[in-house]
Amino acid sequence: MTPTVVIVGAGFGGLNAARALRRAPVQVVLVDRNNYHLFQPLLYQVATAGLEPEEIARPARAILRGQKNFDFRMVDVTRVDFAARRLETTGGPISYDFLVLAPGGETNFFGLESMQRHGLGLKDIPDAIAIRNHVLTCFEQAMLEPDPEKRRTLLTFIVVGGGPTGVEMAGALSELIRLVLVKDYPRLNIKDVRILLLEATDKLLAAMPERLREAAVKTLWRKWIDVRFGAQVADYDGKQIRLKSGEIIPAQTVIWAAGVQASPLNATLGLPASRQGRIPVEPALQVTAHPEVFIIGDAAYQEHNGEPLPMVAPVAIQMGRFVARTIKRQLRGQPLEPFRYRDQGTLATIGRNAAVANVYGIKATGFVAWVMWLGIHIIQLIGFRNKLFVLINWAWDYFFYERAARLITRD
Repeated sequence: MTPTVVIVGAGFGGLNAARALRRAPVQVVLVDRNNYHLFQPLLYQVATAGLEPEEIARPARAILRGQKNFDFRMVDVTRVDFAARRLETTGGPISYDFLVLAPGGETNFFGLESMQRHGLGLKDIPDAIAIRNHVLTCFEQAMLEPDPEKRRTLLTFIVVGGGPTGVEMAGALSELIRLVLVKDYPRLNIKDVRILLLEATDKLLAAMPERLREAAVKTLWRKWIDVRFGAQVADYDGKQIRLKSGEIIPAQTVIWAAGVQASPLNATLGLPASRQGRIPVEPALQVTAHPEVFIIGDAAYQEHNGEPLPMVAPVAIQMGRFVARTIKRQLRGQPLEPFRYRDQGTLATIGRNAAVANVYGIKATGFVAWVMWLGIHIIQLIGFRNKLFVLINWAWDYFFYERAARLITRD
């Protein structure tokens, strides 16, 4: 009988595992609560009206349509029974011979309940649409607001977190406002607009070399973004943010890009968890005492050169492909090899002609880094249609200073 490999999660890890098993003598069942694969690195561009959701997402069934040993089920996983080798889902039980858990991560608010209630996270399409609607609505309300203080509060935008997501979000927000919305709202005084980037530590883009970090800060300042270091958030009530230093900043918008934690599914597995709810795995990414179960991507905890592997797409992609190879080795009765992560580097764009890149040992800033960023992201996007539409949108934005997706939509 053909062994069944069940993969939980259609993100970078799960999708790459499923594709790498296309010629293996197994039946692949991919399960996810959504019917699409999302290219998360460009999600902030949906939030800042640069791209539409369908340009960075593609149905899982369409991606793997030609794979004969593939099946997809849109369900939520509620429990994993390791002893019975069975998943409990909202669509009924699914049995497996091999299980790959790639449920991804979610926004980590570090216990700040007020931020969870009033702040805006950025992990999926609904989050991005909510940010886009909120930012554009703030401008519409500011047009109607006679009180200058209230108007300034509406036009104050705070991004929390100095990693790649926070830096890219702040840069894109600045360009949306100063290059596009300034033309849509000529009666508003652009001096009332404030964008702040709050970082709790003393450095942005911690994974980057110091020269590139300094270049990123200078570029953000040139884009009129107020970068604050050592700015730890204590509370946010939807109208003002309070820092641990005691400073209070009135703001109607706080975008939280300060952290990620493992999917809530991890907490239901009954396995010991490490930092951020991630589960420590064996060298071949297996669960201890369950060699047929693998955990990959944001959900897995493994160290590389004494440091935990980052919760980023390249790690998940490499893990997904590795697990597919490992399953094939298990089926052939071959000895297993340990997973070794190949660090390809880090990229972050700060807007038009501005980026920092540390890729394959090449360190670049400005226009060169920006072109590298564009090329790598276009190549990694799934589907020719998505690549084409994203390229057209970027060209339109670049030459005409225009964002096509400036729509306030209602659920």
